[in-house]
Amino acid sequence: MKDTEGKVATALPTNTDILALGSKTQTDLTGRSVDLSALSPDIDRYLKTHLFGDIFASDLLNWREREIVTIGALNQLKGAESQLNSHKAIGKKNGLTDEQLAQIEKIVPPQLSQFPLGQSNDAYAQYFTGQSYLAPISNEQVKIHNVTFEPTVRNNWHIHHATKGGGQMLIVTAGRGYYQEWGKPAQELKPGDVVNIPANVKHWHGAAKDSWFQHLAVAVDGENTSNEWLEPISDEEYSKLK
Repeated sequence: MKDTEGKVATALPTNTDILALGSKTQTDLTGRSVDLSALSPDIDRYLKTHLFGDIFASDLLNWREREIVTIGALNQLKGAESQLNSHKAIGKKNGLTDEQLAQIEKIVPPQLSQFPLGQSNDAYAQYFTGQSYLAPISNEQVKIHNVTFEPTVRNNWHIHHATKGGGQMLIVTAGRGYYQEWGKPAQELKPGDVVNIPANVKHWHGAAKDSWFQHLAVAVDGENTSNEWLEPISDEEYSKLK
C-alpha cells in the first residue's frame, strides 16, 4: 500500500511475535517498560499488539513524525491533557524541541473550551507580546469577548478609565495565566477564577509560560469610559513568574 508520497509500507513476516515486537517498541519509544495489565490486561495487550506492534512497525512515518501527528490530534481533544503531556515528553525524547512543540500548537490550536477561539487579534496586536485571538460573544446588554493567549503571551499594562462605574471583569475559561495590578504581586489564574478590575487601575493579564490561556472579558458600563494602553511588562519581571 502506498501513501500520497509513494512510500510503501513494509509488511511484517507472518511469523512475527507482534506482542514481543510491540512491547519492545513501546519500551524503546517511551524509555521505560510500560505495563497496564493491572488496569486492564485487554487494553495492555491491545496497545502493545495493535498500536506499537502493528502501527508503529509500519515505515510510512518515523517515530518523530508519528508523535507530531499524535500531539496535533490530542491538542484538539478536551480532557486529553495527560495523554498530550505524555506524548510531548515522548516527542522530546525522540528529537522534538520545545520550539517545535510550540509550533505544532500554533499550527493546530487547541480547543480550550466551549467558547470559540475567534480570529487573530490584529486590531490590538501592538499591545500584546505575541499571538492572541478574539471572539465576540455578546454585543447586546453587556459586551463580552473571549480572549485567548498563546503560551508566554500577555497584554501591556493598561487602564480602563471611567468617571463613574466602568472597569472590567475577567472569567477564566481555560488554561493558566496571571493578573497583576500595579504595585501588587501577580496572581495565578485557573479555570473558574473571576477577576473584578476596578476602573482607573493599572494592570495586565496573560498566559503562563507553559500554557495557553483563555478568559471572557466583560466590559462594565460606566460614564466617560476609555482604554489607555501603556508599556509592556518587562521580560525580566515576567520570567520571575512560575
